[in-house]
Parts: sequence; structure tokens; C-alpha cells
Amino acid sequence: MIDECLVAEFRIDGDDCPLARATTNVSVTIDASAPQLRADGNVLLHFTAPPDDRLADVLDEDDTIRYLHVTRTDDAYTYRCLSKHPCVVHELVDVGFLVESMQYNDGGATMRGAVVGNEVLRGVMEKAGQTVGIQLQRVYPLRTDEESAIGRAWELTSAQEESLEVAYEMGYFDLPRTITADDVAAELGISKSAFLERLRRAQHSVYGVLFG
Repeated sequence: MIDECLVAEFRIDGDDCPLARATTNVSVTIDASAPQLRADGNVLLHFTAPPDDRLADVLDEDDTIRYLHVTRTDDAYTYRCLSKHPCVVHELVDVGFLVESMQYNDGGATMRGAVVGNEVLRGVMEKAGQTVGIQLQRVYPLRTDEESAIGRAWELTSAQEESLEVAYEMGYFDLPRTITADDVAAELGISKSAFLERLRRAQHSVYGVLFG
């Protein structure tokens, strides 16, 4: 049994995937689950973004996007669709990278995931070096206390994890509470409604595991 598990974060720029392209036209941050590559080469996408009908319009006009479905709430829009354009992240998945979360903004993507063992890490790093547009941001050992933070069981996106961590460090969960949602949102650089939506989604994922 291999005991060592590493966390790696990569930045992808220059990938011509539809979500990356969309963020060059609409100034939003997209939080995406790991893309699911089908046997026919098409990709199943599931992602959320702040309310903005322009994003749906841009994706709907993209010839590589099919079967776009949007669920709208006041705090966030949830999207599901099929993409005919595989993302370069699958190049890393094929050599052992376990994608935990992806975030698209400014025409690129930041992905976070796990690598089991140094041998697999070497393979992932070699593939990243051969693939134009992929840069390693950081890599570090997965500690026991981080298992719940990035593990698939919780199904937290990197944005949700960041929001929980910043809120906790600022004292948002202290009793009595002295920090407001506006304070945390300002620290994160997002709107209050976006922060509260991330918080609710994160809580739903955690409670679903604990009590589901």
C-alpha cells in the first residue's frame, strides 16, 4: 500500500475549451466539477457561476456546446451540458492525476487534485511539461487533516473551500459573531450573495455526507 498522497495545483492557459473561452467574453468565475470524458470523446460538464445571463448566451452560441441546461437562483446559476471539445486536463488524468476541482477565469483554468505516490507525480509532471499551457502552481503532501477539505466525499469546490477557510479564520463562525457576511465577501473579493451561496452549497455537501 502506498501511504504518500500529494496535492497538486495546475494553471491552464491557452486551452481552447469552451468554459475558458467563455470567461474571456464574460467576466465571471466558473466553479466546475471534474469533467467526465465519455467513450465517444464528448465531455460532460457540471459547473456553477454567479448570476449572469450573458454566460448562458455565450455558451448557447458555442458550436461545441450541446444540451445546455441552466438552473437559475438569485445567488448562482448551475449549468449542465455536453462539450464536443475535450479539455487538456484529460491529458493529466490519463497519467494518474485525480481532479478534485476546477475554476475558470480570465480565459484559463486552475485545477486542484491528488497524485498518489512520487512515481505517478513524475508521470504527471512529465505530461504537464509536454503539454503547452499547463504550469504547476504548487505541490505538497496531503495531511490527514486535509482529507475532508479536498476529498471527493465532501464534493467541495476550491471556491467553497476557500470561502469556508477565510470565513473561519476571520471569525465568522465564532460566538458571538463579530464578523459579517459583507466582511468575508470583501476579503474574498466577491459579492455577499455569492459568498452566502458558496457557504450554503458547502454546508449542504458536508451535511449530506454526515447525515445523508
